[in-house]
Amino acid sequence: MSAHLAYPWMHGRLTAGERADLLLTELSLDQKMAQVSCYYPTDITQTTDFTQRFPDGIGVVSTLEARSALTLDEVSAFQRRIQSEAMERSGHGIPAIFHMEGLCGAYLPGATSFPSGLGRGASWDVDLERSVGEIVGRQERALGITHTFAPVLDVSRDPRMGRQAETYGEDPSLVAALGVAYTRGLQGEDSAGRRTEAVAKHFVGSHHTEGGIHGAHCNVPDRLLVEVYAKPFQAAITQAGLRGVMPSYNSVAGEPVSGSARLLTTLLRDEMGFDGLVVSDYGAVANLQTVQRVAESPAHAGLAALRAGMDVEQHVPHGFSAELRDWFARGRADVALLDRAVHQVLTAKFRMGLFESPFAPDPAERDRCYGAPVDAAVAVQSARESLVLLRNDGALPLRRDVRTLAVIGCHAASARFFFGGYTHYSMAEAKLAVNSSMAGLTTRSEDLGIITDTLPGTTIEASDRPVFEELLQRQQPGIRSLLDELRVRMPDTEVSWTYGYPFAGDDDSGHDDAIALAARADVVLLTLGGKHGTASIASMGEGIDATNINLPTCQEDLIVKLSQLGKPMIGVHLDGRPVSSDAADTHLAALLEAWSPAEGGAEAIVDILTGAHGPSGRLPVSVARNAGQVPVYYNHPHGSAWHQGESIGFREYVDAPHTPRYVFGHGLSYTSFDYAGLTLSSHEVEAGDTIDITLTVTNTGDLRGTEVVQLYLSDRFASVSRPVLELAGFRRVDLEPGQAARVDFRLDISQVAFLDADMRWRVEAGEVDILVGASSEDLRLTDTVSIRADAVVDGATRGFFA
Repeated sequence: MSAHLAYPWMHGRLTAGERADLLLTELSLDQKMAQVSCYYPTDITQTTDFTQRFPDGIGVVSTLEARSALTLDEVSAFQRRIQSEAMERSGHGIPAIFHMEGLCGAYLPGATSFPSGLGRGASWDVDLERSVGEIVGRQERALGITHTFAPVLDVSRDPRMGRQAETYGEDPSLVAALGVAYTRGLQGEDSAGRRTEAVAKHFVGSHHTEGGIHGAHCNVPDRLLVEVYAKPFQAAITQAGLRGVMPSYNSVAGEPVSGSARLLTTLLRDEMGFDGLVVSDYGAVANLQTVQRVAESPAHAGLAALRAGMDVEQHVPHGFSAELRDWFARGRADVALLDRAVHQVLTAKFRMGLFESPFAPDPAERDRCYGAPVDAAVAVQSARESLVLLRNDGALPLRRDVRTLAVIGCHAASARFFFGGYTHYSMAEAKLAVNSSMAGLTTRSEDLGIITDTLPGTTIEASDRPVFEELLQRQQPGIRSLLDELRVRMPDTEVSWTYGYPFAGDDDSGHDDAIALAARADVVLLTLGGKHGTASIASMGEGIDATNINLPTCQEDLIVKLSQLGKPMIGVHLDGRPVSSDAADTHLAALLEAWSPAEGGAEAIVDILTGAHGPSGRLPVSVARNAGQVPVYYNHPHGSAWHQGESIGFREYVDAPHTPRYVFGHGLSYTSFDYAGLTLSSHEVEAGDTIDITLTVTNTGDLRGTEVVQLYLSDRFASVSRPVLELAGFRRVDLEPGQAARVDFRLDISQVAFLDADMRWRVEAGEVDILVGASSEDLRLTDTVSIRADAVVDGATRGFFA
């Protein structure tokens, strides 16, 4: 028996918390400080600095730089080597927690890459999202990684912000349902007892920033903060047992979240019932001193974070420093604050099974559970279900007798554009950029002698060096571009391509060639959009925000020029934010929103273009006409947006409508659906009741198709101004031509609860309309339920989605 198995905290009959109690009493001050700190190696093959920097072990270890690994063996060897040193140096056999991002898959060789969060939000598919979470958790556990930084539970109403693509969308119920599904899938266990714990981010309200600027101040009213932005976190805590939370970089009402006891303790722990680990975003504790300036020294920043409820500082010690350690030693700071955080860390390690299985599995076991044939199929399905057909005058699906197809746009010739921010490829190619700055990390390649150009009319680095494509082929051998896939799948059609334009700026030097190619074609296919990714080579991503949410000039102008040819034009949009274009709406025969579809992108897009599969994605956001309309969202309060009220002002802007370009929930199909027979199990209810809502959906077209049935609520009158419409539930229904299906929803009446004037969760007496349809605008069936009496309910256990 190894020595550490004889420790009293190794007795399996004890709970994780009880084991942590026993171990905590044995730790010295230095050992405690080690447990709330993070080791960030800049090269996982060169880690000789660990023992010198962390002589008392370590709490958590970053695996971000596994993004540069060439083999899984390198990552396994790194995990085992650092874990051995951490356990030995801790003095008590305490293993480290290894963490990695997980939004779009692991940053590991051969790992499956999934579409962006907004793309997966467009699938409205909770079952598929759970499968995505299961795959990410399984692949990361195979390398000994048990802390996964996902799901992203932010609610986003601002497309200017570069991180909108990471979210599931603008609606808190949609985000909650998908976030719960992902968390349930992710927090799995392997045969050795290793358990993944999800770290949801970014708590809370981070997409409400002023100006759409990442990390900027958020002036969020308390009711909006709790009812909307905190709802997905509450749902994941209550329904999925969420075990980890990462606070956001920004301030809320003047308080940086990472230093706010009101948000991290009173709201998150006391009111929402969270009992897991709170870990900082990279550099966020340091930001309390260097950016928000609410702490005059690193130690003040660290103490403020601990007092607020932070458990671990990442990615390097700044506030949780030697100076703060001395404050504890001298009694200047209360060591009980440190003990609380250390106890949380130790409890998480016991929950994860790390004391029993601290090391990455051996290669045979790793390879057995790392990759499964179904993983790639799930990635393709996720990409396919994410695609939203925004408009179509019959140009899609493409006719079989199309003889010549002109493909125009930089996106078509390289699969690089499929991989958005937080995919493995995007994170790896960022290291090749001249300037990379995200998540507290800043690197520059200027010292390597790299000289690059910028795209005309922009500050964006041109990424046309061969090294970028070489990296893609190394990570994704044999991956097809959209152009490659079209040529393989349409062998009887002459498919020609020209560059046309870049993904940003005003360069029109390729327009003449594009017009000449289009003039000879039967159909013109335009790839549109920007580059969602990381660093100075991207037009959108973390820290890459914009005031222009429309297509770049080079693309908008060419659409207008091509329209003079009278050829049918089809647009495929690739980017992190949804397409918004006057020229596209005016001149394109069909427009397909493809987001950032990752490794399944080419197959999925051509499936829809050719009709091999019908489109089934629905918009998870309302699409603004331009940045001047932001924020525009469907669930605005009565008296706002396009429900402003005629007695207050004109119905529209002087230069645009109040309504969005495309509404929340919108998405076309290649077939048609009929809704009928809406019934409610009861029309008179109490606050604690549930009701069953039933209807029948029939495929009335000639093709197989998938309808996304959307259930909405509208509170007719309330004591505070409520949304004109709120998504309550949804379900995908796959139907053959002529086939009908019954769709059943179970609605917990407490789902209509809101914060009253005294900030208590209240279900109010009155009438609530029940509406069912194909989008927030296309509502087919309605009924009404009457709530007999007021009741105050528990906000932590209320209904979140039907």
